[in-house]
Amino acid sequence: MTEPEVSDSLKTFGVVLKALRDETGLTQEEFAHRVGYSPGYVAKIEQGKRFPPRDLAERAEPVLGPLAAKLLRAAARSLTRKVGLASWFHEWAAIEEEAVSLYAYECRVIPGLLQPEPYIRAIFERRLPPLSEEQFESQVAARLARQSLLEERPNSSFTFMIEQALLERRLGGDATTDALIDNLLTQGARRNVEVQIMPLRQEDHFGAGGPMYLAETPSNQWIGYFEGHDSSLLQTDRKAVSSMLRRYDKMRAQALSPRDSASLLEQMRGAQ
Repeated sequence: MTEPEVSDSLKTFGVVLKALRDETGLTQEEFAHRVGYSPGYVAKIEQGKRFPPRDLAERAEPVLGPLAAKLLRAAARSLTRKVGLASWFHEWAAIEEEAVSLYAYECRVIPGLLQPEPYIRAIFERRLPPLSEEQFESQVAARLARQSLLEERPNSSFTFMIEQALLERRLGGDATTDALIDNLLTQGARRNVEVQIMPLRQEDHFGAGGPMYLAETPSNQWIGYFEGHDSSLLQTDRKAVSSMLRRYDKMRAQALSPRDSASLLEQMRGAQ
């Protein structure tokens, strides 16, 4: 899988973290275990290939000491990232990286974590104003790199609810739709991933409010997320997030089960 371009400040942060970890004599695996992240995630932060989570310094302080935590906070303040992830998406991307549960409902476009490369390219080809070739390839690479979460976090639960209309639309044509359906079947077969299709006809539908994403943090706090036109909103108000969770639970009961969803996808694939 292609890794995204990294900025100098991300590389610097990674070097600082590695030096502080080495100073304590801890391996990546030992440090990762003590701060509650996977070794692969820590490795990519040290390589400058992942944006560090907001609470890394806080988690690292009992392990590396207060001075090290102070240095990490200072390095974090200077971070920039020139990869294809939009600036307004960075905070949610960091939350995704450490979520123990992730819920997604989409009625506009297939969730980014489930998009195969042909589908990603079909989306960015229709971006206005048009992207430069460098921007185009950078954004494709960044989106593909994010998808490693499904493999790297086998103990996290991912639930995706997708409107059948998104498949019937056939964005990008038959070959792109074939690749999309194949990928949904492949990812949905993972033990930690569920893919549910909301059928075209559903008279009792609780999704009129539009797409929504929900993440459960390692401290079991739920955070909501919405996207608009080149903008986003994190929702941390407990009452509002509770309302989102209730709507999501209702919709999960209205959508096809993961098994029935897979059967529908196989039927759609075979009918093409």
